[in-house]
Amino acid sequence: MLVVNNLFVSFGGVTALNLERFSVKENELRVIIGPNGAGKSTFMDIICGKTKAQKGSVLFKGQELMGMAEVDIAKMGVGRKFQKPSIFSGLSVFDNLLLGIKTHKNVFSTYFYKLKSHHNDKIYEVAKMVGLIDDLQSLAGSLSHGKKQWLEIAIVMLQDADLMLIDEPAAGMSDIEAEKTGELLVEASKTHSVIVIEHDMKFVEQIAIDKVNVLVRGEMLTEGTFDEIKNNKDVIDCYLGSPDSAQEAKVA
Repeated sequence: MLVVNNLFVSFGGVTALNLERFSVKENELRVIIGPNGAGKSTFMDIICGKTKAQKGSVLFKGQELMGMAEVDIAKMGVGRKFQKPSIFSGLSVFDNLLLGIKTHKNVFSTYFYKLKSHHNDKIYEVAKMVGLIDDLQSLAGSLSHGKKQWLEIAIVMLQDADLMLIDEPAAGMSDIEAEKTGELLVEASKTHSVIVIEHDMKFVEQIAIDKVNVLVRGEMLTEGTFDEIKNNKDVIDCYLGSPDSAQEAKVA
């Protein structure tokens, strides 16, 4: 689904990313962890065309994304959910979902658009899946933080995105909301390829059904199962920290 080779980007002479290789299979859920400033969000920005890399290759379903406009990448099937939900707060949940439906969105098509029954059915299907079926007529801005996150995930799903890029979905959520979000992403990975950036290791453990990658200072430190990652000495030293060191810091 996605193959990245020799990807390099720097800002003001400072290397932000230097990735030799990274790949994701069809219907795979891949988690990327790492300290702040490791280049995780920059990596997603490059895939969706928001940031331009100095060199490298990003192949999506065999087609080169480098140099393409954001809108064209989105049309190809790459969907992005940012860390802070980007929804239309003044519109209803239903209308937000309707805007996510993959259709022609030029002026003429939009002005004369009439809701099709299969679009309506799809909205209700996805709303039920993400737990928003009872909120369809509510203003999106009135939703809790967790439900706003679910709304944006639903919008990405309605775009028919083959690859979903999800940035820190559990941030600011309660434990119950985070658990439901994890269940949602695992379910989504049955029909989509999903890349998730996350810091909450409890949440990572829940959704890490495939591989976990560790990004440090713009380079991929290692990848493996959740158990392999959490017990990797290099990962512990540069990111996770050990229980003993945390206890020593608390005493000090």
